[in-house]
Amino acid sequence: MNERISATILAGACALIGCKANEAPPMGADTEQGSESGAVGSTSTGAAESSSTGDEGERASITHNFGTYELDPSEEVQPCMQWTLNNEQAVYLQSVQLSNRGFFHHSYWFIVPEEVFEGPDGYFRCSERDFSEVSAAVQGSVLFAQSTQSYVEEQRTLDGAVVKVPPRYKVIGSTHLLNATPGQVETDLWMTFEIIHPRLVDVLLTAFRLTYFDLQIPAEAKARFTGDCTDMAEKYEARAGTPFDLKLHYVLPHFHYLGNFFRAEVSGGPNDGDEIISTIGFNGEANGKMFDPPLDLSGADGLKFSCGYDNWTDAEVGWGIGDQEMCVMLGLAESEVLMDTSVSDGTEAVGMSEGGVIEFEGSCGSIAFPKNAAQSLPTAEEVAGELYIPPIDPDDANVPPVPECTDASASVQPTLEPTLPNLRAVFVQSCGFNSCHGRATAAGDLNLEADDLHSELVGRMSMGEPSVPLVDPGNPEGSFLYQKMAECS
Repeated sequence: MNERISATILAGACALIGCKANEAPPMGADTEQGSESGAVGSTSTGAAESSSTGDEGERASITHNFGTYELDPSEEVQPCMQWTLNNEQAVYLQSVQLSNRGFFHHSYWFIVPEEVFEGPDGYFRCSERDFSEVSAAVQGSVLFAQSTQSYVEEQRTLDGAVVKVPPRYKVIGSTHLLNATPGQVETDLWMTFEIIHPRLVDVLLTAFRLTYFDLQIPAEAKARFTGDCTDMAEKYEARAGTPFDLKLHYVLPHFHYLGNFFRAEVSGGPNDGDEIISTIGFNGEANGKMFDPPLDLSGADGLKFSCGYDNWTDAEVGWGIGDQEMCVMLGLAESEVLMDTSVSDGTEAVGMSEGGVIEFEGSCGSIAFPKNAAQSLPTAEEVAGELYIPPIDPDDANVPPVPECTDASASVQPTLEPTLPNLRAVFVQSCGFNSCHGRATAAGDLNLEADDLHSELVGRMSMGEPSVPLVDPGNPEGSFLYQKMAECS
């Protein structure tokens, strides 16, 4: 047992993939309202109408299944994805929900005219259609962003504050898929729109983004990077011709595996220093925040945002995918312009805070873009008409927004050789976050990335159920870890 673990227990560990990756996301997941490479996978086109979510004739939901995607062991790819709505009329979205079976590290979504980035629906190489996120945002609009490795996430805004999809527009996603396990896996993705009647629309939301590109996180150190974005008001006023009057409705932070802190605050004006959002640790859950009422930034100079990291590795970490990091915040706001604000260079070390955290700071540069002319409030004709729902593909008429979770069978033979290194690799994918059971901060003193994983698991009682061992060799149903990983309830 010191070098190998029983095949039965590994089957239970691999059932984490069986439920979360190959079957369905776990039910009850957090849904707080709050490379240009990759083989093209299969897709099932169309959408599915679900039950009404409000008064009849005023609200409806549609769900689209993008189809399966296979990932080889340790494969990391960045395909784009497309869903053509074939909508003859505009639709107004009160919420957008994304669910997946795992291995979607993160994704950003846009709506663009059908003729932009032209090609068939499904997965495709972004470079084949000259796709870029900035181009998509300017030619259309930003739709949605996924928290790092979340399974189910809903972007819901205040009633009447919506994202508009103009007529004959389509959805384009820029995705990042990562299979950190030593086995081949298959995943899938669903997107659900809650559509409301134009008569219920009060405000159209516009996206903005804060990004800290100039990351140089020292090895074996804790560090924090703060972007001072006090030029936002100036650039906003120059483009919009009106005073800075941004009203925040929704924000979402984004960092990777080493990230352990995020904070954004108001910079300048009467509310200088007021917190907008803060998070501690990375847990693979949805981290979006809705504001009720909207947060009025009138009179401010801009925003300030910080990302913190615990780089326990022996190498400096910069901006990027794989084992590199990011620092981003997406926002939806009442705004006269699109804004993209970033720290691209000039970062300086400014000291060390309590706890030995090295502090870095950089100044932001902001760009303001005019909004797409199609982003206009509903017309009198739309308000007087019936609720419009895009055509539904009959093949997807019964697609659920979140696929049903099913228990894994203890009789299923593992697809991986039953070794401790393979078991550790399974844990890293979904359990080894720095707010969970990673080596940086092991919740419940359980490190599922430990070099001596056998000692962590065998002969140790569960803190959740002290009478049940984490792993009872040869007895999966009597092992707490198996129950957690293989059973939905």
